[in-house]
Amino acid sequence: MADLVLDVRDLTVVFQGDRGTVTAVDGISFRLERGRTLGLVGESGSGKSVTALAIMGLVADNGTVAGRLQFLDSGSGAGQDLLTLTEVQRQGYRGRRIAMVFQEPMSALNPVYTCGFQLLEALRQHRAIAAAEALKMAAALLQEVRLLPSDEELVARSRRELGLASEESDTETRSVREAIARRVNQQKRELLDRYPHQLSGGQLQRLTIAMALAGDPAILIADEPTTALDVTVQASILKLLKELRDRRGMAMLFVTHDLGVVADIADEVAVMNRGRIVEAGPVAEIFSQPQDPYTQGLLACRPNPHRTAARLLTVADFVAQRNGSGGADLADQSCPAPASALEPIADGPEPAGSESAEGDGRSPLLSVRQLRVTYPVRGAWGQTRRYVMAVNGVSFDLFPGETLGLVGESGCGKSTLSRAILRLVNASEGRVYFDGQDVFALRGAALRRLRQDLQIVFQDPFGSLDPRLRVGAAIAEPLTIHRPDWSTKRRRDRVAELLERVGLEASSGDRFPHEFSGGQRQRICIARALALNPRCIICDESVSALDVSVQAQVLNLLKDLQAELGLAYLFISHDLSVVKFMSDRIAVMKDGRIEELGTAHQVYFQPQQPYTQTLIAAVPTVDLDRLRQRQHRGDRAS
Repeated sequence: MADLVLDVRDLTVVFQGDRGTVTAVDGISFRLERGRTLGLVGESGSGKSVTALAIMGLVADNGTVAGRLQFLDSGSGAGQDLLTLTEVQRQGYRGRRIAMVFQEPMSALNPVYTCGFQLLEALRQHRAIAAAEALKMAAALLQEVRLLPSDEELVARSRRELGLASEESDTETRSVREAIARRVNQQKRELLDRYPHQLSGGQLQRLTIAMALAGDPAILIADEPTTALDVTVQASILKLLKELRDRRGMAMLFVTHDLGVVADIADEVAVMNRGRIVEAGPVAEIFSQPQDPYTQGLLACRPNPHRTAARLLTVADFVAQRNGSGGADLADQSCPAPASALEPIADGPEPAGSESAEGDGRSPLLSVRQLRVTYPVRGAWGQTRRYVMAVNGVSFDLFPGETLGLVGESGCGKSTLSRAILRLVNASEGRVYFDGQDVFALRGAALRRLRQDLQIVFQDPFGSLDPRLRVGAAIAEPLTIHRPDWSTKRRRDRVAELLERVGLEASSGDRFPHEFSGGQRQRICIARALALNPRCIICDESVSALDVSVQAQVLNLLKDLQAELGLAYLFISHDLSVVKFMSDRIAVMKDGRIEELGTAHQVYFQPQQPYTQTLIAAVPTVDLDRLRQRQHRGDRAS
């Protein structure tokens, strides 16, 4: 029988606010067992993170927690109800027996302290050890999360740097061995002495995992730990978490909205909606035969690269079918039911109608030729030490009504390329042509006219909107600048029309950005981009921060607008499954260059470059056979 660590019974969390009480978690129950992972899945606002915070004892002061959180140490019988403890007693569990990894590592770390200081602080907080021992343990933790090479690798590297033979010889003096030891310790200190801003997103998440392990916890709670990461970095973090769970025998609660990620890491899954668990069970069972319409909707709304679909199903479609109020036809072959959507489809010939606009004789709307963008790296006194080539000789065409997907990891130059096209950053070399005009040669009124035809939707909708402006004023702003001859009534009517076109009520214009959800804010940004009837829109990671269900709604909206208005999209993302759904052609970018360019089907199913193959392999997928095998192994182990 599995070793039970935490037994959650009838957990309820209620918040008191200005508008009354809000029940964020409504009487849920589940169990966490050693060496196994429970995936807690649902959309934003479903109560997932509040559940995790309740277990940690971190619910805000205006929240009331009820129910039972029975923690059982190994070999213990009765255990301890965490909700009956005082705050001082709770500190003996928080971090020490139950640890948490948060979604945004940069926000979880203090930017004014070094990484080593913060890791050592966690160790000294939970363990009564001397400074030298803490330093040794900190290095061991960094090696365990693979942020620092092993001692053997550090010794080999030190020997190379000191010009010594790769293998130790009997003739080596004591001073040589001491020099190697000093160099090894120096390499360890180099990482510990860095500040958070000097590490990448994946490195920061590994550091927060190391801090969470400092107390040797029995339970690790991971709250959306890979949402902000590229697919390749995400895959490495998921692999690391599984290895740490198995090696240390921890129980893990993995909180996410991405069912593809859950399929890769969880043994059991619990689906949350509006504070309740609507469905729970072994991951293979839930994924192969989901019973609740909400679960079916979550499974179906993620783009499936193995199917050609005109539209994505949404959670609302399934809930509407259950309530008998219409919605999408779930029998439509373009919108397959969830069970069929999960079955792998053989890689066949390219589907009819997927040919790009490149071969139809039309002239390109947007042409980029040998574009280069360099950034100077400044020294201590402001002098330029060297240059970084962010975009290095990129060329492509975008045709009217076409979607060109641009994919690659963070730092590959995707966003810099989009900003150079829009002249938001200066290009070092190359040309950009829009409808035959040299974009870099335009000045004054001619450049302002170009801005009407070429718009952008940024990744963060909240950061893209002025929090002091009502959304109606934000949407009207381009009209005020470019249509000064329009009357106030005409601009107001145009704003109402745009809001309705993106699926919001016309009265929404009187509200402020903070009063909308993430998906609604992104719709507002799209409405603003449409205000001047553009011919081309650059979507820069415009859905990467959204839940899969909200993402499906926004992707459907973009497709509808393209069909209705004949828009061309440059669709930038690191998620190949989303790009495959949206795009006619895909360009894969790495280190500032285009590695591969072809139709969406060719790039996804017949990738020619190893880098493209690596990106595709890292995309989270639902493999039912693998899930059943993993479940069978787990059952035998129990």
